[in-house]
Amino acid sequence: MSERGFTLLLIISLLAGGVTSVASATPPRPGTEGNGLDENESATLWSRDNDSQRITNAEYRRAYGEQRTAIQSVANGTDLTFRRPPSTAGIWTRHDFSDYAPGNASVSVYPTSANRTNSTLIRDAHATVFAATPSTVAHTGPGETTRYLAPDGELRGAVDYRVAVPDGNVTTRRSTATNGSNTTTGRRTRRVSWSLTSHEISAIRLLQDGEVIARTNGSHRPRIEYALTGQDGTLRLEADIEVSLTRRVTVTRTTNRTTPNGTENIVRERTTTSIVTDSVTVTDEIHGHVYGLEPSLEYVTYPDGDLGLAVFQELPWQGYRLRTNGGARVRGVWRFYTARDTGWDTLVRSRAGGSRRTESNAVPVSVHAYPSRIGPRIEPEGRGPELLNRWGARRDSPAGTLGRNVHVEVVDRSYEATHGLAVRYRANASTRITVRGIVRGENRTFRPEADGTRRVLRQSNLTVERISESESQLTVRITLRDAETGEPISLSAPNRPRYEPLLVGRDEAYISIGDRRVQTNLSGMATVRLDESGVYTVRYHPESWLTHDPAYTGAATSVRWHPLATIMGWLALAVRVAQWFLPFALALYAGRRLGGMFRYRGDL
Repeated sequence: MSERGFTLLLIISLLAGGVTSVASATPPRPGTEGNGLDENESATLWSRDNDSQRITNAEYRRAYGEQRTAIQSVANGTDLTFRRPPSTAGIWTRHDFSDYAPGNASVSVYPTSANRTNSTLIRDAHATVFAATPSTVAHTGPGETTRYLAPDGELRGAVDYRVAVPDGNVTTRRSTATNGSNTTTGRRTRRVSWSLTSHEISAIRLLQDGEVIARTNGSHRPRIEYALTGQDGTLRLEADIEVSLTRRVTVTRTTNRTTPNGTENIVRERTTTSIVTDSVTVTDEIHGHVYGLEPSLEYVTYPDGDLGLAVFQELPWQGYRLRTNGGARVRGVWRFYTARDTGWDTLVRSRAGGSRRTESNAVPVSVHAYPSRIGPRIEPEGRGPELLNRWGARRDSPAGTLGRNVHVEVVDRSYEATHGLAVRYRANASTRITVRGIVRGENRTFRPEADGTRRVLRQSNLTVERISESESQLTVRITLRDAETGEPISLSAPNRPRYEPLLVGRDEAYISIGDRRVQTNLSGMATVRLDESGVYTVRYHPESWLTHDPAYTGAATSVRWHPLATIMGWLALAVRVAQWFLPFALALYAGRRLGGMFRYRGDL
């Protein structure tokens, strides 16, 4: 196969798999972790790896003795993005968490990002959050990121410490006393020794906004399930560490007494023990927002049976799927990539004699959302619904602040965050709508007629009536009414009660006649004078049902005017023609009279 053919096949395979190639440290070699992901899935994880350090297929084969897949080849030199939050990040993180190996009483193992605490007997103690899943880090603006946490999820952490057992010591004190011919010498020896009695992580707690929401027994690798409430997603991991040491003090007294009768040696020894305890609480926090997917649905039925659907969600969201038309999808501006937490790249093994750094075997991976240049779209293209409108907050591009070695098709200018998406499609109000969030697993399924708010869209009736006409102008009255109720439709009344906006902006309805725009009054009427002949199309340009309730469909009619279309017009034409030809008639008449006066008479 030629190189061009191979490249085309690779692009097709990427698109078919729901992964789009765009342009990621040293990630593990795919297929070597045994964590439930195949080689292709593992290869897609590593945005933030160094894309410039590319190796050829031949170099890979020489290094590892095997041929890498097409996805592996692409991932080695580029980043990969996704249409939906991928499951691979969570699977990798769950399995890789077990690779964290804590130390023992004399060794503490911690990532370089850990906040360490020292106390009297405890050193390099830490509690570090490994990951909270499911979650997504949304890059919404320049340097602006928000971690969105699923309401129900798991937090994984690492806790470790080492015990600083004091060194023992020996002290000796000597004394001498003389009393006449008697001499007494003494020696007092004090020996202090320490031994580790017990040490443990006694308790672990998880707090949300300062309130304890979960507890678990002590563990170096705590895994805590949680159910979050409210909106503040600040989670704090707390661990209590307790250490107990035995302090043994032995005092030996030796007395030597010399008298004329001889020497006497007396030895007395006493040992006392005590328990010395120390404790410390170590903490770590992650800041986020509880991802509450609470979309609002508004729908309308068109006269031809089509369904109009508008979905609004205040937080960033992915889009929705329509359970008709082959499962068409409406996507917003957000796309996704996965990247490792660089704070876990390196581990430190600390002991009393010093520390050394090693490459970490445990690397958490997170899902990231970013506004894409691809923008809102319908899938499949050409056969899906019609995208009517999109709306949302205007934000500056986060391009340039995603971090090192992240190269994705992020917008390069300001963008609209697409909080709202409206479509028209062939369906009915009982159709199921699945709204998808940017956090994996956070989806909601609705039926518009049961869960949405119905808006009214009715047909309009547009008529044109001739009021008066002359040879120079025509005056017409345009009337706009509700075709169902006959009520007038006013376009110019202030604070119209029909104005019920879903969008931020407001579109104005009007009636066009020729190149003029007019609006109806409270009676649904407008008067227009026409002073040029011709055929005039009168058309009602309605407001959208996204801004007005009830809303109306457009309507059109026409009116023709020409001066000859009336009796007065014909009379005026006749008078004007007579005025044109009267001088010629008078001249002709005068000529004939003069010719008769001077005609030559031959019989004279």
